[in-house]
Amino acid sequence: MNTGIQRQRGATLFVVLLLLLVVTLLGLSSLRTTVMEERMSANMFDRSLGFQAAESALREAEARVALSATRANFPASGCSAGLCAIPNSSATERWLEPGFSGWIPATTAIAPASAGPPVYIAESLGAGSNWPGCERIEPRDPLCESPRYRITARSGAPGNDRAQVVLQSYVSTP
Repeated sequence: MNTGIQRQRGATLFVVLLLLLVVTLLGLSSLRTTVMEERMSANMFDRSLGFQAAESALREAEARVALSATRANFPASGCSAGLCAIPNSSATERWLEPGFSGWIPATTAIAPASAGPPVYIAESLGAGSNWPGCERIEPRDPLCESPRYRITARSGAPGNDRAQVVLQSYVSTP
């Protein structure tokens, strides 16, 4: 009888070690899932702050354009103090150029300190007579003759680990 008891002691140890390994793997899997969910929620929070900061910069630029929407305030070429001339349709868009330095920091937006202040530019697009829907209207709608502007706002600097949000709006001034 002693031989049967000795064999069972080794089998019990093996089963217990196997169960311990399974429980450890389940614990590690659960921990990994928790860490991933925490990262996802932090990224979503960061993107939400970036979106709000970019939207605030966009509204600030729209107000600035509404106050100074005369052709005299926009340069004939290039950009000056965040106001830009009509873009060249064959060139890369200004907001996509990595070396573009014409961005103006927004003063009203609150952004995460590590992301830096949101920035914006306003581009003159010329009169609206060449816009879809304006070419065949008689009598001419006054909005079709008014100058139009494209405003681009960006939060978060490119190349850092933070969320970057780019928003655009089109404004027509009477």
